[in-house]
Amino acid sequence: MLQLTENANYPIGHLMPSIVLYKPSFEGWLSAVFYVYANKLQHNTALQLTAHDCYVPSLIDHAISVVTEADKAQRVLVKLNKLIGRSGMRQILWGFLSEKDNIGTTLFHVVKYAIDYPDRLVMEDLGHLDVLELAQTVKSVGREKHRMEAFVRFEHTTDDIYFARVEPDFNVLPLIGEHFRQRYQDQHWAIYDLSRGYGIYYDKSQSTPSRPAALQTITDLDDIVLRNPASIHSMDEQRYQQFWQGYFTNVNIKERKNPRLHRQYLPQRYWKYLSEKQILPNAEHLQKKR
Repeated sequence: MLQLTENANYPIGHLMPSIVLYKPSFEGWLSAVFYVYANKLQHNTALQLTAHDCYVPSLIDHAISVVTEADKAQRVLVKLNKLIGRSGMRQILWGFLSEKDNIGTTLFHVVKYAIDYPDRLVMEDLGHLDVLELAQTVKSVGREKHRMEAFVRFEHTTDDIYFARVEPDFNVLPLIGEHFRQRYQDQHWAIYDLSRGYGIYYDKSQSTPSRPAALQTITDLDDIVLRNPASIHSMDEQRYQQFWQGYFTNVNIKERKNPRLHRQYLPQRYWKYLSEKQILPNAEHLQKKR
C-alpha cells in the first residue's frame, strides 16, 4: 500500500506521490528536485523522479507532474554548485545526458546524499551505490563523447555546409559542440542526431576575429537529406569520397587483417557514417590492380 501522510500538503486521505514526473530537460529535473524538497518528500525512500517520456502509467503508483520553472531550477543549481562544486555538477549533467530510464532517481539520491552530508566529499564516495552508478555512467558518456569527436564525418553539400549525421548511444551533442566550434571556425557546419531529432549548427558569418559564433539548435530538416545525404553532395565531396575510398582500399594489407581488433577500436555501429566503409556505385576503379 502507498504510504499515507499527515501534513499540510498531503492531509489524511490523500496519497503521497511515489513518482514525480518532469519535462525531459535538465531544468525540468532541477524543478522536480525543488518540488520534492518544497513538499518535504525527500524522506520517502520509494520516491522516483522520472522523465515524462520514460514514464509507464501504473495503477499502483501515484504520479504527479511538475512544471519546469527557471527560477526554481536556478536555485537548486546554485545550491548544488556550493555543495559539490563545478566537477560534481559536470558529473550530474553528464549523468543526466545519459538518458537512462532511472537516471533521474539516481541523481536525486546523489543530491540528497550531498545535502544530508555537506561536509563529505560525496562525489568521491564510491562506496555509496548511487554515487558508484553515476561514476560508471559518466565514464560511459565520456567514452561516447570521445568517440563522437573522433568518428564524426562531415560531408560537403551544395549549400557549402559541412553536414554530419550521428546516432550516439547518449545525448552527447551538448558536450561535443565546443570541440568542433573551436576547430572549424572558418566553415559552415552542422551535426544532426538522428536518434533524438535535433542538431547543432555553426554559422561562420556570425563569428568575429576574436570570438567564434554561438552554436544554434536545429530541428527541422528534410527527410530526404537525412535518409540520402548523397543527394546534396557537392562535386568536390563526391571526388573526395572516391579518393579516400581508393586510398583506404589500397593501403589495406589483406594478410594483416584483424577484424576483431578493428571492431574493438572502431565499433561497427559507427561504420555506416564512415565514407571509407561505403561502396560507391562506380567504385570498380578503386580495386587493387596488383
